[in-house]
Amino acid sequence: MKHSITKRFLGVSTYAIAMAYLEAVVVVYLRALLGLTDITAVDVSLGPYGLVEIGREAATVIMLAAVGWMAGRHGRERWAYGLFTFGLWDIFYYVFLKLFIDWPASLLGWDLLFLIPLPWWGPVLAPALIAVLICVAAVLAVVRMERGQRLGITPFRLASVVGGALLALYVFMSDAIRAVLAGPVDWDTLRPTPFQWPLFLVALSLMAVPTLSATWPRLKPGSKVVGVQSELGPDIFARES
Repeated sequence: MKHSITKRFLGVSTYAIAMAYLEAVVVVYLRALLGLTDITAVDVSLGPYGLVEIGREAATVIMLAAVGWMAGRHGRERWAYGLFTFGLWDIFYYVFLKLFIDWPASLLGWDLLFLIPLPWWGPVLAPALIAVLICVAAVLAVVRMERGQRLGITPFRLASVVGGALLALYVFMSDAIRAVLAGPVDWDTLRPTPFQWPLFLVALSLMAVPTLSATWPRLKPGSKVVGVQSELGPDIFARES
């Protein structure tokens, strides 16, 4: 069991780190071409290449998800490996940017995180914390499933994670959402307002507590989980006995 898990995580980790290197190189080139040093203070426009950049982001996510799909042996494992690959890629993306151009200056430095479906902004620390949570939870989930223990997903835990994720997305995209609701938006000049750390920490807690509770492997030998049928499929929700 341990050997199999190690090989699978080694494989997806290698891919994630290589993808992070490639992503960082692309960003280094873009910053050099645009003369970009501070995304929150400088007007930046990709012009006709904006849609190309959005497509590149989507392609990156698809490639990371595909690796997780190939590494896992069933649905829940594929989700776990895919999320682990995404989280590790995100962490090493910033590691390589720090090595290449000494950016960000600190973990509180701002970044334009994503463009899908609207621009995301936030301090680097915020997505890094989510990425660490994703990686830890994914590893715990795989270990728990390898022990023959079903994930302790309950409707309450699932609702908490979904609610936390939606709240975190709102925090990242709040400025873009307000701009869209206000009318026509000049995306090239829109800049973020101060980050809402209290809301983000609430969102992170709503995601972290139930996720770790559902994925933490039980130490008791032979312990079982009683599955509950749901509309999402067999054994999606479970309660521990």
